[in-house]
Amino acid sequence: MDINILVVDDEKEIADLIELYLKNENFNVYKFYDAQEALACIHSIKLDLAILDVMMPDIDGFEICRRIREQYHFPVIMLTAKEEEIDKITGLTLGADDYITKPFRPLEVIARVKAQIRRFTKYNHQETLQNDPIIDFSGLILEQNTRRCMLNEKQLSLTPTEFSILWFLCVNRGRVVSSEEVFQEVWGEKYYSGNNTVMVHIRHLREKMYDSAENPKFIKTVWGVGYTIEK
Repeated sequence: MDINILVVDDEKEIADLIELYLKNENFNVYKFYDAQEALACIHSIKLDLAILDVMMPDIDGFEICRRIREQYHFPVIMLTAKEEEIDKITGLTLGADDYITKPFRPLEVIARVKAQIRRFTKYNHQETLQNDPIIDFSGLILEQNTRRCMLNEKQLSLTPTEFSILWFLCVNRGRVVSSEEVFQEVWGEKYYSGNNTVMVHIRHLREKMYDSAENPKFIKTVWGVGYTIEK
């Protein structure tokens, strides 16, 4: 199966290096050193994943990610040279699925790409966590095959990661699941201490569902344990 990956980084050496390693894995790579050409590619090529540098001279990676999420649901990985937690949170909030901090090992990028492709392919090929591909309760409807989410008859625009997290929580309704469980199920990787990726996505889900952490109707936090959606 052909996999089309967008790579956007104004640092030519980094973009070329990522391209080399991706092509060695037989991925089709669409590489750009500036945002304008990349944005044109997004609308002309059926992409399966994007790798975006945050710091760009014209349009930054955050803005590219935001524009992608206006129409598309393929995974987005952010590259950032900054260690500040706010940059990571900003990217995740805008709909990114993962982030990698520079300097990085090329093989780490390949591993993250493969993990995102596996997850996205899994859910797009209707491999469900339970036999029934539709969940319907309390005005919330999740359709696994189409990845559509409706709340009180209004469609919610969820990223693939947000849908996967919500689906996993709904399948496990009545049980408290830890951040580690959610991360390993959705990202397919080992969870490490201090990783707040799940927390950021949960917060964004609540915002889209008009829910709150203080008085939640759906996703409840069990402090020190994890998250639950009650039956």
